[in-house]
Amino acid sequence: MTELRHERTDEAVLAAVEGQTIPRLFAETVKRFGDQPALRAKTADGWAEWTWDDYAERATRTAALLADRGVQRGDRVALMLRNRIEFHPIDMGAYLAGATAFSVYNSSSPEQIEYLLGHSEAVIAFVDADFAKSVDEVRDRLPHLRDVIVVGEGIDTWADLIEGVGPVSLAAAVDAVEPTDLATFIYTSGTTGPPKAVMLTHRNICWLLESLTEVMGMELAQRRMLSYLPMAHVAERIFTHYLPAREGAVVTPCPDPAAVAAYLPDVRPEAFFGPPRIFEKMRAALMTALPADVLDKGLDLGRQLFEAKVRGEQAPAEVQAAFDQLDAAVFGPVRAKVGFDACQVAFTGAAPPPQEVIEFFNFIGVPLAEVYGLSEDTGLMTSEVRAPRPGSVGKPIPGCTVRLLDDGEILCRGGHVFSGYFKDPEKTAEVLDAEGWLHSGDIGVVDDDGYIRIVDRKKELIITAGGKNISPANIEAALKTIPLVGQACVIGDKRHYITALVTLDPDVAAAWAAQRDVDGGLAALAEHPEVRAEIEHGVASVNERLSNVERVKKFTILADEWMPDSVVLTPTMKLKRRGVLEQYGPVIDSLYAE
Repeated sequence: MTELRHERTDEAVLAAVEGQTIPRLFAETVKRFGDQPALRAKTADGWAEWTWDDYAERATRTAALLADRGVQRGDRVALMLRNRIEFHPIDMGAYLAGATAFSVYNSSSPEQIEYLLGHSEAVIAFVDADFAKSVDEVRDRLPHLRDVIVVGEGIDTWADLIEGVGPVSLAAAVDAVEPTDLATFIYTSGTTGPPKAVMLTHRNICWLLESLTEVMGMELAQRRMLSYLPMAHVAERIFTHYLPAREGAVVTPCPDPAAVAAYLPDVRPEAFFGPPRIFEKMRAALMTALPADVLDKGLDLGRQLFEAKVRGEQAPAEVQAAFDQLDAAVFGPVRAKVGFDACQVAFTGAAPPPQEVIEFFNFIGVPLAEVYGLSEDTGLMTSEVRAPRPGSVGKPIPGCTVRLLDDGEILCRGGHVFSGYFKDPEKTAEVLDAEGWLHSGDIGVVDDDGYIRIVDRKKELIITAGGKNISPANIEAALKTIPLVGQACVIGDKRHYITALVTLDPDVAAAWAAQRDVDGGLAALAEHPEVRAEIEHGVASVNERLSNVERVKKFTILADEWMPDSVVLTPTMKLKRRGVLEQYGPVIDSLYAE
């Protein structure tokens, strides 16, 4: 058994957040920044901007509206909203009313909505106009749900309703909320059964924010941030909702995740979080856009600078000068073009990123670090921003103790560990032991410097017919570095060798086809012999870095595009392995046919 901890203890972090709640942090930020910008939104006429005072006015009116609708302390309020400017005062208003606010994934089916709102016993739901019909379909089967308030276009919408009530006192509302009050539910993805509701208190969240600001090591006041991932995901809630409420960052919501590439150059975020797929796609696009000789030279210089930084050393002056010259001519304009020219801290997580992706962005001057955490630990357990080590998730965050059992399972303990699953003590007992240790279900290893590397999910390790334990996630991450590959799923449990299903990256595939004057969509390209040959070459290159038992012996290029929040991917683009196995059973069997 191995135990690791940050030099700052759990007790020290708890002392720093004594008495804090999300509304109290918010009120202090409003007092501090007042008429300075808090939220920005793109409109048909340009940009709309709300100050902190505007934000507070709408939040306190929302609290008054909820009180008028009979919301009591501890009641649950559901939000099914796009990433839009209105989300923030509505969610904050629920806390000011003493309620527990939680988000529902926008792609949820009526049946899923029925389960989530029924399980949570939500009394009021704020729903984007686009999703109102789905909620209405099941409303008569939700006995606790008293009100559905539409946000967006229409009659008697949230904007109309809050104009008819006077705001509550912000100070009085803040005083009524306790650190031990339940702040939010984070519903798990439900890939292994019905979704479980992770209960996070105000203390859990305030503890995590205290630790996270130390991890980031930068002043966030009035810094730009982009919100585009679902607010039902713990990372987005923490990073672009709660953290700005504490630190005073300016958030721009992007209502459509597919539009994030168009938003980035406009927003130019100074702190950014994204799942690996965002960075994988950006890397693939940049590698094809830059001349190979320039890219190779720049990446070599960037590598030398990055490695010196990780060692805590100064790079040779001639290397720095050569990089600065190339950076001014090539990398700087490229960073500006994609919107990362002002980025001081970038995080990726939620799925294992390829090591090459972390290296690439650091080499071109974008400080990208991997983080690791679960909804059950308020989204963060480990990271290392100042000296990231590609291939690892860093070290325990301030206040957190991490333990690795003899079988490699990762455990953690600290003030950010959740209080349990709502209405499910049996499932809670499976992951939270009597001593307060959260059992992650992930397998890890630790290097001599205390950096942790995730091997795989304990339940997802492939055990071949020959009895070898193999991590599919690491192989999949390597396969996704092949430019034409969009997604990958590795197969091999109880089989004699490893195979893979891969999909084409639609953007890279389209560019590849245009360069070669090839007609046809993904289905045609998946059958194209040159595409097959190029991916075969990539797989061979990946196999060179793997042991013999890990090597991909056969693969199939699927004609499908795997979409977030589908049978095969979670909303944050993590693989739903069971869904893939069920959907592509005959294809998989054909890979093992003699």
